[in-house]
Amino acid sequence: MLKPTSQLELLQSVADGIAALFFPNVEVVIHDLSTNKVAYLANNLSKRKPGDDAGLDDFDINSGAPVTGPYEKLNWDGKKMRSVSIPARDEQGNPSYLLCINLSTSIFEDARNALDMFLSVTRLQPQPQQLFKDDWQEKINTFLHEWIRLQNTSLSSLSREQKKRLVIDLYNEGAFKAKSAADYIANVLSLGRATVYKYLKELKKGEGAP
Repeated sequence: MLKPTSQLELLQSVADGIAALFFPNVEVVIHDLSTNKVAYLANNLSKRKPGDDAGLDDFDINSGAPVTGPYEKLNWDGKKMRSVSIPARDEQGNPSYLLCINLSTSIFEDARNALDMFLSVTRLQPQPQQLFKDDWQEKINTFLHEWIRLQNTSLSSLSREQKKRLVIDLYNEGAFKAKSAADYIANVLSLGRATVYKYLKELKKGEGAP
């Protein structure tokens, strides 16, 4: 007959699973509330060990909340952690263990800082007027994506009818004056060049109708 799994053993398995899934950025700590000691750690990031004081003197164990957090903590190395705490209750409903999941957010903050630095607009210079004054591709791109934004859709989601209307609107905007514009627009919209010319032919035929 299999031995019943104790509450602590079950929590240890949960802790190991969470730590493995989010390795190496998550630590899971199990506190024994009967002794106010650390009972178990998975993926130790905080340099604590089982038997250490849990430091829960100011934590309201009896609040009744199923989950506390997320709240922010500072780790031993000065890096921030975001945490949630979940009490595990015995058969009488009394909290017996506290499962704490600590996510180290430093890797995400570093990535955000790197992106902010890389994408900083303060380092950009205005486009050289002489170089870009006849940049028909950029003008097409600007009109096209503003059109898509107003339609509340995306380039990859355009229907065939929407693409046809967009080609017509681009024509009315003067986008086809450039020599290679038709090829460029056909490529951007994933249309055949013949299809684009077909739409333009239909448009011009309609304009010439009495």
